[in-house]
Amino acid sequence: MNLILLGAPGAGKGTQAQAISAKLGIPQISTGNMLREAVKNGTEMGLKAKAAMDSGDLVSDEIVIGILRDRIAEPDAANGYILDGFPRTVAQAEALDKMGVVIDRVLEIYVPDEKICARMSGRRVCESCGASYHVEFNPTLKDGICDECGGKTVQRADDAPETVLSRLQVYQEKTAPLKDYYQKTGKLLTVEGQDQVAETTKLVFASLGIED
Repeated sequence: MNLILLGAPGAGKGTQAQAISAKLGIPQISTGNMLREAVKNGTEMGLKAKAAMDSGDLVSDEIVIGILRDRIAEPDAANGYILDGFPRTVAQAEALDKMGVVIDRVLEIYVPDEKICARMSGRRVCESCGASYHVEFNPTLKDGICDECGGKTVQRADDAPETVLSRLQVYQEKTAPLKDYYQKTGKLLTVEGQDQVAETTKLVFASLGIED
């Protein structure tokens, strides 16, 4: 299954992508994590992306599409993958179509803005592997330590309240129109994000026809 996850920043796309990935044995491809890795490594592409990411703006299509093209060509994506964080604009969706990529389902996880602001303040991300947690809804077993790799979990700079508001505005202006784009193809599914991760996962699996 080639799947796209849509939803505002903090809606829980990453967490649900991890659940789907584990269930179906297909990779979660997070452009956000790949871009942050490029920034961390100080690559030319990472330096170009840093300013936009720090301010909550979108990274250029050229940079993101270049990363994605290489990633989906890798062997582990041969039987399907989950795109988490791409496409973010209709222009990117059109570019994806031009690449000849066939998408089976587009799943939107909907959460109201006020809930997202509360969620983001509690989000923590592993510095090493990028795994996502929440201090209330999805805490690590040991405070500040990633369950997956033992790395340090931190609050990202782009989860700061003022940046969150900027990112939500950008999402509404540039990413929300994707719903109309994929609605016309008949591939769009919408699930309302719940307070408990497990409850959202049940709804996600049901909408995709995956046995829980």
